[in-house]
Amino acid sequence: MSEQQTAAVTPRVFRSTPRYVQAVGLIDRAADYLAPLKVKRCAVLCTPRSRRGEGARLLAALDKAGIDVQVTTFGGECSFREIEARTEELRAQPPVDALIALGGGKTLDAGKCIAHRLEVPVVIMPTLASNDAPCSALSVIYTPEGATETYEVFPQNPALVLVDTEIVAQAPVRFTVAGMGDAMSTWYEARACHTNPAGVTPYGDRPTLAGVALSKTCADILYEHGVAAVEAIESGQVTAAVEHVVEANTLLSGAGFECTGVAGAHALAQALTLLPEVDHNYLHGEMVAVGILTQLMLEADRAEAERCARLFARVGLPVNFAQIGLSLEDEASVSTLIEATLAFPFIGNMAVAVTADSLRQAFTEVERLGAELIDEVGDHPYRSLHA
Repeated sequence: MSEQQTAAVTPRVFRSTPRYVQAVGLIDRAADYLAPLKVKRCAVLCTPRSRRGEGARLLAALDKAGIDVQVTTFGGECSFREIEARTEELRAQPPVDALIALGGGKTLDAGKCIAHRLEVPVVIMPTLASNDAPCSALSVIYTPEGATETYEVFPQNPALVLVDTEIVAQAPVRFTVAGMGDAMSTWYEARACHTNPAGVTPYGDRPTLAGVALSKTCADILYEHGVAAVEAIESGQVTAAVEHVVEANTLLSGAGFECTGVAGAHALAQALTLLPEVDHNYLHGEMVAVGILTQLMLEADRAEAERCARLFARVGLPVNFAQIGLSLEDEASVSTLIEATLAFPFIGNMAVAVTADSLRQAFTEVERLGAELIDEVGDHPYRSLHA
């Protein structure tokens, strides 16, 4: 069967969370949105820091609504060991009707896994706009040391996603900026998956046109409002630009990648987690940003790589490997990256052939482009905060 015939018989599937709500002060009204789920007793997964901060507000809102709560503390790494420990803890308690995961990406991914094992709906409440995990029906699983291990797929998307933009905007701006890197990849990877007749989503389906359109809109928002959103967050404001970017980072990017797929950008980003000096100092979206530029160089689209890199330089995302602490003269690290990138399950979604030689060439071109931009506009002030 040819690639065109395969594409014709592979189903197109659109997936999304059934309800997404975003507003300032939403955490204090969370119980109102839980009402359709008929929750009488729920578990709340959060970190110790979160419990002392926004978690306290959530617990107060749930208590006021007469909802009983069992809090379980997330240990920080979305590993099978952590997931099973929290699951067993909750199984030892009276049954719950739902699980609320409150926090950053790894907390949310762990929450999906735990809720699936408990066979209850999961409600996602991100405190950061740093990645597109909240709305998706999958979780990335890491080793206890933090390296990417595998991912789990669930039959349903989260039952409800609640995003309090005031809380998101109060976090260090670096997190929202990292989310912009993750979100920007949605369009470029969607383009690759859609162009390639053999391209598939993380679930093995063909990309939908709706997913491609959402992915393109996601990138358009970032190009138009990204800089203004960063400036507003720095000044402590939640403006329309902030609302737009938070929605792009969270909803549009999440639905976009689920309904189109991932490719070269995430292949490199996941490979970078194997390098401790990178993984321990940089966020997922920062690694994805370098992955995007690498993918665009693989596609020989230097014009788009320059456009993308210019935005990255303005908002504080890395524009080459040097800015994430990696020298291309470190042959051991480069070899590790190449091997892991080529082994990524969805590297075949690229519409061009990817080889060890083409990756080396792309790495060199990204390094050169980044150096040119840094010489032109200077290193970004956020860079000193990243290591």
